[in-house]
This record gives sequence, structure tokens and C-alpha cells, in this order.
Amino acid sequence: MRLAALAGAVLTTVALSATTANATPPSGVTGTIISKTTAGGKDYILREITLAAGGTTGWHHHEGTLYALVRSGTLTHNKADCSIDGIYEPGSVFVEPAGQSNIHVGRNLGKTPVVLDVLYVLPEGAPLSVDEPNPGCDFQ
Repeated sequence: MRLAALAGAVLTTVALSATTANATPPSGVTGTIISKTTAGGKDYILREITLAAGGTTGWHHHEGTLYALVRSGTLTHNKADCSIDGIYEPGSVFVEPAGQSNIHVGRNLGKTPVVLDVLYVLPEGAPLSVDEPNPGCDFQ
């Protein structure tokens, strides 16, 4: 019985490590939470996100919906099929839908920082994002 439990623990650790190793972490991204409130089983989090020139959010999805406003810079947004689903300039507003079927990446291909104001509407206690592996695109 102990051997089976140990084998299960080892397999779980290996599986989790493989998932983590394949994730595409953000690069050149900083974020500051401006406010957070919880109501009706949802977390409402207002966050300022900055992507440095050449920065990327890494591939990820969200467990809730995000609403974003571009304050400065130009954000290039790609879907998991590698297509560009938006190029957002200052004053642009966009929405990122919830769920693993909405894997995406945001990239700053410009020379100036991208600054976003983002409202996360997440299930209470959910992470801000869930890292995902690159779906096979030639870029990060």
C-alpha cells in the first residue's frame, strides 16, 4: 500500500513538473494591483500592467473575464491558432473571455512600454492567469 502511494506521488510530481516546464512565462511584464473587492462569489481586481519593449505576457488563459484599456504603447494580441486577433493602440478597449478555450498571448513589439488598466472579474480565489504552453507558434 505504501509503495502504491509513493508511486502515485512520484507520478503526480512528474506530471506537474512537465506541465510547469512547458509553460511560457511572461517576460518584461510588471503588474500592480490598484484595488480588489469580492462580492457575490467574484473577485473584482483592478490592475495596472506594463509590458516593456519586447515584453510578452506568455501564453495563458483566465478563469474569468478581463476588460482592458490601453493607456500607452501598442499591444499585439494573438490567439492559440497563432493569428493576430487584435492590435490595440492607446485608447483601445478589449475583452479577454474566460476559459481554457481562450488561450492567448499579449506582446509588445514596439519600442515604448505598453501600459494597460485591466479589470479582472474572476471566480473568488482564482489566480489572475493560468500559464499555458506555446501552442506551436513561431513566437513567444
